[in-house]
Amino acid sequence: MIEISDTQKIGVGLAGFGMTFLFLGVLLLFDKGLLAIGNILFISGLACVIGLQRTFFFFFQRHKIKASVAFFGGITVVLLGWPMFGMIAEIYGFLLLFR
Repeated sequence: MIEISDTQKIGVGLAGFGMTFLFLGVLLLFDKGLLAIGNILFISGLACVIGLQRTFFFFFQRHKIKASVAFFGGITVVLLGWPMFGMIAEIYGFLLLFR
């Protein structure tokens, strides 16, 4: 059986809360505060689950640069106060990253 460390358990919780906040942010007509918190929680949860080094390797591979720029650009746009455009860029980057 696979053993899960405490850090990974915390990461799963952070990622889960991040997805919940993102869902609520979209449900409440793109509330920029909820979307920003959801993005931060999801990325930090991912880093806790798979580790910092593997997270950086995942996002900054040569063939995934376009997707990473779209994803992190979308997060930046959401943090700057344009949640609709930021979420469109994030979804585009997310789909490119995980296909």
